[in-house]
Amino acid sequence: MAKEKQVFYCKECGYESAKWLGQCPGCHSWNAFVEEKITVGAQKHSSGKKNVVAPTSILEVTTADESRIKTNIGELDRVLGGGIVKGSLVLVGGDPGIGKSTLLLQMCRNLVETSCGVLYVSGEESPSQIKMRAERLGTFNKDMMLLCDNDMDNVSASIQKSKADVVVIDSIQTMLVEDISSAPGTVTQVREVTARLMQLAKTHDVAIFIVGHVTKEGTVAGPRTLEHMVDSVLYFEGDNSNGFRILRGVKNRFGSTNEIGVFTMTEEGLKEVDNPSQMMLNGRPVGVPGSVVVSSIEGTRPILVELQTLVCQTNFNMPRRTSVGVDYNRVNLIMAVLEKRAGLNLWGYDAYVSVAGGMRISDPAIDLGIACAISSGFKNKPIGDDVMIVGEIGLAGEIRGVSSALQRVKEAAKMGFKTCIIPKSNYDKAMDNLDVKIIGVSSLTEALSLI
Repeated sequence: MAKEKQVFYCKECGYESAKWLGQCPGCHSWNAFVEEKITVGAQKHSSGKKNVVAPTSILEVTTADESRIKTNIGELDRVLGGGIVKGSLVLVGGDPGIGKSTLLLQMCRNLVETSCGVLYVSGEESPSQIKMRAERLGTFNKDMMLLCDNDMDNVSASIQKSKADVVVIDSIQTMLVEDISSAPGTVTQVREVTARLMQLAKTHDVAIFIVGHVTKEGTVAGPRTLEHMVDSVLYFEGDNSNGFRILRGVKNRFGSTNEIGVFTMTEEGLKEVDNPSQMMLNGRPVGVPGSVVVSSIEGTRPILVELQTLVCQTNFNMPRRTSVGVDYNRVNLIMAVLEKRAGLNLWGYDAYVSVAGGMRISDPAIDLGIACAISSGFKNKPIGDDVMIVGEIGLAGEIRGVSSALQRVKEAAKMGFKTCIIPKSNYDKAMDNLDVKIIGVSSLTEALSLI
């Protein structure tokens, strides 16, 4: 006989427990456990003989070219790896109001212009509300099917009946499977809905985009298995107070990972940014201490960004360290190297490091730029406005080589910079053909003496 069993799941990471816990052992979140009831029954043994699928030799498997659908949004196609792959399941996450639904609605408008069948499923809005947003973004010259329902059975039937090429689910946390007694958005519901959508995408060769809400830490809400089940994971980043958005590909089975697309938010929706470096450097102050330009590789292209630092004498027993857009621990490590290897007495000073424009950079090639900016702010001496600095710092104070150094220098030359300070091991003869002065450094003290 089937019976109900109480199980507790963590809303943040999907950790399962037989009893309620105050703190999740998996992700260490507090008050994240929710109670759910699952049905447990005896296994049924079928009397018929089950078909057994035999393994296939990889040498006998034939491959075909990937059939991609162009969205006519260059930055989105770049992040997807060249377009939408039929039969793929793509997860789009981001903060509320960041532009997820706006971008997908613009994508749908472009797709229907190419006679591509599109079904837009919303569990949060009515058809009139979607139409109002669509009219603000532009005119739909061709038809697009709308479905405002959160019942997964009805959604599955509509997808099969419409024979659409692309389906958008907005959002995954509102979809409901009636066979499960838990509420929409819970761990069990999200996992089951995603599994059904994945089966629909593979069996009917339809590309499905699902919108996912995020937690306060910025990760997609629901079980971690949600990101493992889908083919691609795209994150929308950016501050609501800024006019630009960054679409970052975290996972992509059909293209490169860590690729980014840059957009600006306007009254008519999201618009592509063809030259991100120019956008990031707009409004850069001239002749101000603590400001430096560095180069970061995002995906396959270099982007120039401005690092700003402020070093001031502390009023407390312990100096304060604050970082925005860069790793906090990395900043502390670089400051320790500056104290030990370069002789800067920073122990009595507060230090604030920020990436202008709201970008988040994890590229270690900006280490030398952070160190030079902190030194500039500490000594109150500005760095040249036409200088670009790149390099990774070791604990011994040495400057290590970085990847794609030639690409970074070419981007700096294109943006009008006259001097590039790079690791000595990254020097390439091809850099001599560029209209820029190359200075190779091997230690932190050597780089600081130049600026």
